[in-house]
Amino acid sequence: MNATNNAALAGTGVTTASEIHANLTAAGLYAHALRRGEGRLSADGAFIAETGVHTGRSVADKFVAEDPEVSKEIWWGKVNQKLEPAKFEAFTTDVRAWLGQREVLFTQDLYAGADPAHRIKVRLVTTNAWHALFARNMFIRPPVEELASFTPDYTILHAPEMDAKPEHGGRPNSTTLIALSFAKKIIAIAGTSYAGEIKKSIFTVMNWLLPAQGVLPMHCSANVGKAGDTALFFGLSGTGKTTLSSDPERALIGDDEHGWSDKGVFNFEGGCYAKVIKLSQEAEPQIWNASHRFGAVLENVVADERGNLDLDNGKLTENTRSCYPIEFIPGIAPGSMAGLPKNVVMLTADAFGVLPPIAKLTPAQAMYHFLSGYTAKVAGTEKGLGKEPQATFSTCFGAPFLPRHPEVYGKMLAELIGKHGAQVWLVNTGWTGGAYGTGHRMSIKHTRALLSAALDGSLANATFATDPFFGLAVPQNVPGVPTEVLNPRESWADKAAYDKTAQHLVSLFEKNFETFASGVSDDVKKAALRSAA
Repeated sequence: MNATNNAALAGTGVTTASEIHANLTAAGLYAHALRRGEGRLSADGAFIAETGVHTGRSVADKFVAEDPEVSKEIWWGKVNQKLEPAKFEAFTTDVRAWLGQREVLFTQDLYAGADPAHRIKVRLVTTNAWHALFARNMFIRPPVEELASFTPDYTILHAPEMDAKPEHGGRPNSTTLIALSFAKKIIAIAGTSYAGEIKKSIFTVMNWLLPAQGVLPMHCSANVGKAGDTALFFGLSGTGKTTLSSDPERALIGDDEHGWSDKGVFNFEGGCYAKVIKLSQEAEPQIWNASHRFGAVLENVVADERGNLDLDNGKLTENTRSCYPIEFIPGIAPGSMAGLPKNVVMLTADAFGVLPPIAKLTPAQAMYHFLSGYTAKVAGTEKGLGKEPQATFSTCFGAPFLPRHPEVYGKMLAELIGKHGAQVWLVNTGWTGGAYGTGHRMSIKHTRALLSAALDGSLANATFATDPFFGLAVPQNVPGVPTEVLNPRESWADKAAYDKTAQHLVSLFEKNFETFASGVSDDVKKAALRSAA
């Protein structure tokens, strides 16, 4: 192992005489990826890669080492499955050995956390140039002068072509394993080429570290207005989180992962990872332009023989993705940081068609809806879904990435809202005039009008009425939005059907919230029990 290898692999435990390419630029990684046949170019110069059988995260194959130092603080269960420390050690030993036997390795030294006070250093070791480019796009690239003294806090051992074995302790009959040890500060990934595993593993780490520092980690997008008013947008896939936070009148802080400290909001990442199936140049020109240029990485996007993209084509997956540095978006917030949030928006796509398009939440209701993390899936969004909407609850709008109990994050949100006086809004981008199949999708024009009124402060002074089913404060008049849209019951032709559907959704909320009932305050319990009903 030569001196160059020693420096590039320091702290990783990997020993090799292989050729190491450390901290190459985008151009250098392009050259290697193309030479090695890892993908091809689009007509506009983006790099197109296919990830094989894994076109999304392998949730069931994610495990956390049951290290005695941290075990009592971890939220064990389906999200954080236990892996015996000895099996984690056996797995990482085999991953290191496997990486050490490759002819070529690529490393990248990167930061997670735009705020230097809450930043970690990450070293990735991978077999593919395009995966190194993905990480370089997604995380924060240190200045060249800081690389010489770079010492990683966390290491990612990325072996996508290696098969996990039964003795590694993962899921039976699966050759995929994503294993994380908070005590050893190591993430090992085997058996999947889906690059999102790299990104989300570090998000999980930030969700572990920051609460102890008094910082709330959040699965949300964020932007800031010209007056310095910061807004957060929580929401699951399909709710409009990326679309609605991309506003030419407001500077983008980031599209997915942020921290909220007593000083303000900061992005964890240095890039964006946008879902691009059916992406429209007219509706989302910023994402479109960022995806049609040199430096972007396109995952499982279909293109013709000339490299022209067919973004409507989901033959490989509906989860097509574009990864690009955040500076590809014009007018971003300097340093990917901004002041304290003035507004917090919780997005849901209610396919039952009973939630109002916007509602003002009390702090107790905010914690309730944050812990609920509701949206609804419909036929066409996932395989196996029937004709009826299916309620989905992902606590804190990011359950798969929470190593601590959700109540930790919920209480922090409530405290920050109370301390800094942020206004919280629930926004339904789903259906109106009836449920999915009868009604129609909420007008993006109406949603943007409502959001503009919320963010400029005028909506807070509107006249509100209390919804009888969910206890929500619903504005009665908003310029540019019909009154029947504001009051969803009025948009239904069959009022009795609305009442029945609303009561059904209430029961689903209440059943889901039973998990949290014992660990929240009385005012949150009242919000859960529809005290205004």
